[in-house]
Amino acid sequence: MAMVETAGGPVESAELGPTLVHEHIVNINAEVARDQPPMSWGPDRTAIRDRVIADLNDLASRGIRTIVDATVFGHGRDVAFVQDISEHVGVNIIVATGIYTFDHLPHFFDRRPPTAQRPRDALTEFFVRDIVQGIAGTGVKAGIIKCATDVQGLTPRNERVLRAVALAHRETGVPITTHTVAAERNGLDQQRVFAAEGVDLTRVVIGHSGDSQDYDYLRALMDAGSLIGADRFGMHLPGRLSMDERVAIVADLCAQGYSDRIVLSHDYTLYSDWFDDSVVFPPEWRMTHISDFTIPALRARGVTEEHITRMLVDNPRRVFEAQGPY
Repeated sequence: MAMVETAGGPVESAELGPTLVHEHIVNINAEVARDQPPMSWGPDRTAIRDRVIADLNDLASRGIRTIVDATVFGHGRDVAFVQDISEHVGVNIIVATGIYTFDHLPHFFDRRPPTAQRPRDALTEFFVRDIVQGIAGTGVKAGIIKCATDVQGLTPRNERVLRAVALAHRETGVPITTHTVAAERNGLDQQRVFAAEGVDLTRVVIGHSGDSQDYDYLRALMDAGSLIGADRFGMHLPGRLSMDERVAIVADLCAQGYSDRIVLSHDYTLYSDWFDDSVVFPPEWRMTHISDFTIPALRARGVTEEHITRMLVDNPRRVFEAQGPY
């Protein structure tokens, strides 16, 4: 049994229970929220806080016990807010470090690349401090590292980020989760860079893989050791896979013997200042979608209770139990 860092402090891995591996509590532009708070939070931040607490307790009532808040630097992280609400909800919240960027790096990092005289990357140092010391003076320590590769592909800056993540992972032992564009098959690029840095790929979740119906690609990721995230259930937007298509991918892979390398989630954000009121998302895209709709649909497709438990409980726990630097 291992101890896993959460917003409420360390918990035993056996207490993680059913886990959603890729969600977001809030996405807040830090500078807007600091300089002009009402433009970010609106006129009533307390009302947002209360709504987020209610939504997470609604999720807990479905039996979900843990979520991974995959919100990192560049993605609107507010750890003090997450720590506050964690005291009032019935779910564990695992906080992430890392950086959400597809190519651009803030000047602070872009102008501090590793050199012969200073070989330690400032990115690695930042991630390690989040994991070992805690984030933003809260004492909350990151329990997972996140990075992203998008349609820009493996640019020099993106590769630098992946290598910095790999080094922070090996130094601290916390697992890695990623953002990908499955149509670009860039989970394979991520695996190649991680492997070159000596990363044990069984400790990596390749995110957003459930967006792909390319079974050869998905099997290649899993055969290399990684878990794949079927983590956008409810995101039934134009040009994206439907509910039935997402369910079919998971059911087919379970039937092929891959239930021990799949994890489930929604990639849903409870509150974001990224969009104004003119943007409307599908009403079924909620953190309760898997509990209310996906699990029954998987059962109807012949996915067994053993497979469901593996994807929701056993696989996430195994990822977080594989601890220690190496």
